[in-house]
Amino acid sequence: MDQTRVAVLAIVVENPAQTSQLNDILHQYRTYIIGRMGIPYEKRNISLISIALDAPADVISAISGKIGMLDGITAKAVYSKA
Repeated sequence: MDQTRVAVLAIVVENPAQTSQLNDILHQYRTYIIGRMGIPYEKRNISLISIALDAPADVISAISGKIGMLDGITAKAVYSKA
């Protein structure tokens, strides 16, 4: 097994029509997800989601890249130094 990294994936959803595709991607990588928190911010009509991951770096990058390719969704990963 590859060495894994702990990371938090920050996701900003500006296009709620893409949430089904977003959830499909997250479901595909569910074995790497430690936890998930979503916050709807109605004042700005967006949602903020944080995903805690324990996965190989290339998997974290793949998840972030696939999510970031969705129209109206931004994703960035922050890695633990440990």
